[in-house]
Amino acid sequence: MIAPQPRPTLNEVAARAGVGRGTASRVINGQAKVSEQAREAVERAIAELGYVPNRAARALKTQRTDAVALVIAESEERVFGEPFFAGIVRGIGAALGAAGRQLVLLLAQASERRGTLDEFLTRQHVDGVLLLSLHDDDQLPGRIREHGLPVVVGGRANPALETDFVDVDNVQGARLAVEHLVGSGHRRIATIAGPPDMVAGHSRYEGYAAALEAAGLPVDEALVAHGDFGQASGESAMRALLERSPAPDAVFCANDLMAAGALRALNDAGVQVPEDIAVVGFEDAPIAASTHPPLTTVHQSPEEMGREMVAMLLAAMADPTTPRPGRMLPTRLVVRASS
Repeated sequence: MIAPQPRPTLNEVAARAGVGRGTASRVINGQAKVSEQAREAVERAIAELGYVPNRAARALKTQRTDAVALVIAESEERVFGEPFFAGIVRGIGAALGAAGRQLVLLLAQASERRGTLDEFLTRQHVDGVLLLSLHDDDQLPGRIREHGLPVVVGGRANPALETDFVDVDNVQGARLAVEHLVGSGHRRIATIAGPPDMVAGHSRYEGYAAALEAAGLPVDEALVAHGDFGQASGESAMRALLERSPAPDAVFCANDLMAAGALRALNDAGVQVPEDIAVVGFEDAPIAASTHPPLTTVHQSPEEMGREMVAMLLAAMADPTTPRPGRMLPTRLVVRASS
């Protein structure tokens, strides 16, 4: 049996390149104060020797792991089944890759967020944490900050949060949707709202109610149903709304998956869209263009949200003592055939 060859060392790289150990180290760590000739020599030596930096040793020296954790407080079924999460992970992954950082993805539902998760989210494992899809009563951001880690929240866990978050303007987007329905002549406008313990859920409901009030229309609780942002919940909520008398003439759904479920329920009931009931969603997910009819919806960009979260976290990691005002990303209405 052939014994494995020992890993090349930094000293061997320096000797092969004909430079000092410090110069070789600066090249490997991407520092600027190195001549182009020395850089090329070190890079050739690395390729010839097959040198791989020892991340653990470098972390001990620099007090950096070059890793960032993304914690999504949802089930695997939702994270891998809903396009919003795919988009935001793409944005985060691309931004971290461009910054030379590694992404560590952690899925943590409410009942599973203690113990091992708290133990992992420390400076020994990651340099910062991105949190997504938190509920109003979530204590996770505070617990992580107690470990000395910077935290940025995607979608505020609490409306009172003023710093270190990135969110879309859910209230504005919902108002755009309802104003469009009012402008199209609809007066019995229902909503399939999201979970009331999530900012996206109650903020979009707030925008719905504000737009009705501005139009001089009452908020009728008989026209309010709730879902969990999943397609099946939108379908069952729409069926419940159809049983109410008189039935709505339009419905604003708090996301596109619930709107797709609502369209299925309307089709099963023989209701014509938009002739009998108009439907508007929120998100502009890929499914919005392929429903029957294609869905009018509020556009948001999960990829942009992910990139902005990374930019804010990198700034916090560079200067952890300065609070950063939260950022609200604008929305716009995309009109299709469902309204």
